[in-house]
Formats: sequence, C-alpha cells, structure tokens
Amino acid sequence: MTTVLLGVSASISAYKAADIVSQLRKKQIDVEVIMTTNSTKIIPELTLQVLSKNRVHTDVMREDQPTDINHIDLVKRADLFVIAPASANIIGKIANGIADDMLSTTALAVHDIPKLIAPAMNTYMYENPAMQDNLKKLDRYGYSFIEPKTSLLACGDYGKGALADVDTIVTAICAQLNGTEE
Repeated sequence: MTTVLLGVSASISAYKAADIVSQLRKKQIDVEVIMTTNSTKIIPELTLQVLSKNRVHTDVMREDQPTDINHIDLVKRADLFVIAPASANIIGKIANGIADDMLSTTALAVHDIPKLIAPAMNTYMYENPAMQDNLKKLDRYGYSFIEPKTSLLACGDYGKGALADVDTIVTAICAQLNGTEE
C-alpha cells in the first residue's frame, strides 16, 4: 500500500487535515500523521488517529519500538511527504534547518521521495519578504508547492494565504504519487 506522511501544523485550517486524511484513505492510501503540539489545540490528534487508522506522531522523543528511530523510520516507510497546512512557523523552521519538534525533525530526514507543502497563513505573513525567501529556499530544497488561494481569511482580511481546497491538495498528492505533477 502507498503511504503518505502528512504533517499538520498550527494554522486555523488544520481542521481540514481530517478531510485530507479521509479522502486519501478512500483512495486506499495509508496515511501517517505528524502534528505539531499547537496543531493539536486546533484539531485533536484522536480525530486524525481514528480517520487514518494509525497512531498520530507528536513527540520526537517518543519511541514506541526500541529498535526504531521514529522520525527516521516514518520517512523510510513513506512514498510522499506533505505538510498541509504549513504555517509560517513550520516553513521558517524547515527553510532554516531547525529541528525542534516531531514535524520539523522528520522534515529534515526526508529524502528520495516527493515533498509537497501547502502554505496557510494571513496574507501579510505570506507576502512578507522573509516568508518569500523561506519559500524560495524550500523550492531549492526540492519542495513542490500547493499554492494558497485568495479568499476571506479567518482573521477577516481578504487576500492570498488560505489553504488550498482539500480536493486540490488530494489531487496534487495523487499526481505526485502517480509521477505526473500538477
């Protein structure tokens, strides 16, 4: 079975991860979920555990099997790595090599598989020159992007920064898995 490693960071759109997991499972794709601590305050990890049928990974120091190094072995089992939603914080961490939680540590271990990232944040954060530099770094590091959409954001601002539609994300994942980029 094909395995997708889905990272969920602390964007208000983190609740959409439930629909992403559900749609991938309907396509017979195994989903392993990694959540940042703050994303679990937006959507409970139990929700994603029930939908994925796998334990959700939140703690880089938790090693259930003494023979495994969880953040390394998750990558070895995966066919694709995607972060949806990807907050400004997680993008900045990965772009700058910071590995201080389960998701950022695992991201640094990803190799030899497609890497997708779906940004989700306020328009002004997305347009910030530091964010744009971080996105350019991720592009150089081999990430493909699922562009955020322009819409009314949770904060009340209107502009580019909203998480892409779930169908768009699932289509991009399937295209990468099938070797046909969107």
